[in-house]
Amino acid sequence: MNLVRIAAAAALSFAALSAGAAGAAGAAGKEGVSFSHNDWELACDNTRTCRAAGYQSEGADITEPVSMLITRKAGPDTSVEIELQTGGEKPAKGPVRFKVGKATLSGLKDSAASLDQDQVRAVLPELLRNDDATLTDRGGQKWVLSLSGLNAVLLKMDEVQGRVGTPGALVRRGSKPESSVLPPVPAPVVKAVVPPKARPGDDALAARIFPSLKQSDAKDDCNNHEDFNAKSLNVTRLTDRKVLLSFGCGMGAYNYSSLLWIANDKPPYAPVAIEANGDFDEKDASVTSSMKGRGIGDCWSSETWSFDGKGFVRTAAAGDGMCRGFAGGAWSLPRYVTRVELSEPSATPSKP
Repeated sequence: MNLVRIAAAAALSFAALSAGAAGAAGAAGKEGVSFSHNDWELACDNTRTCRAAGYQSEGADITEPVSMLITRKAGPDTSVEIELQTGGEKPAKGPVRFKVGKATLSGLKDSAASLDQDQVRAVLPELLRNDDATLTDRGGQKWVLSLSGLNAVLLKMDEVQGRVGTPGALVRRGSKPESSVLPPVPAPVVKAVVPPKARPGDDALAARIFPSLKQSDAKDDCNNHEDFNAKSLNVTRLTDRKVLLSFGCGMGAYNYSSLLWIANDKPPYAPVAIEANGDFDEKDASVTSSMKGRGIGDCWSSETWSFDGKGFVRTAAAGDGMCRGFAGGAWSLPRYVTRVELSEPSATPSKP
């Protein structure tokens, strides 16, 4: 994959553009906001950081994909970051030229390049005024970035961050004080607990706990998986008295999921199915589920849960919704973020 990245940090002021209402201000809150229009999508996470991603038009050849990512954190007078990415079978032969409307940036290479404030002011208004932008390498190879949907997506970004009507709005600029812009929301802190080492006899727990599982429910969740038995269960110690049981089952043509339970390591085992889905990583006490939108893997969604000593708490969610030809996905667009603090397991035995 060939990358052309533009990191732009500058305060913004733009001509007023009419679109939409400001009813989504502050809506990022706990779960974040997702929105898409034509060839652009928006993901604002629970801290009110927003990321807008655009691509080549939907009907274009995905063997020559191109994407732009526009990122802005919440708060007054915050800057905007822009990244460009190209892909396809033929890598770009630098230097690369970016052109949109009356603005042209020459000499971009396959690595990070910073834009000065004059360049930022030149490029962003042109993005809002035009239908597409192009990247061209020295060999004449061209990638066409669609700008259809960009205005709507950036207006939604302004709404979520409370910028509509302020001098720093990307769309629909006004004279409201910049101090009225919504502040960032601190990311929740989750104290994750690294599990202790396995104990002698833990391997035998699967056979003992299996009869206590709701086997019909598990088979239904795994499309009546015929291999669901005690031997197919994995057991991982979570605490001095709790273990995690997992069973991997297929999901669709190319995705994979795991059913998970937390159980006591002595009778009554009382296994409880949990929402977390995926493989358990003992190093950071987390479970992550990753799903691709289609076989070539050019769009993904993921969710992570961390063990806090009692159960699994959701600590991250991300995903790009548009499948536009980038193997592995063009960008990771967080919907939910936290700050995870790892700690070693307590030496004091936990209560049942």
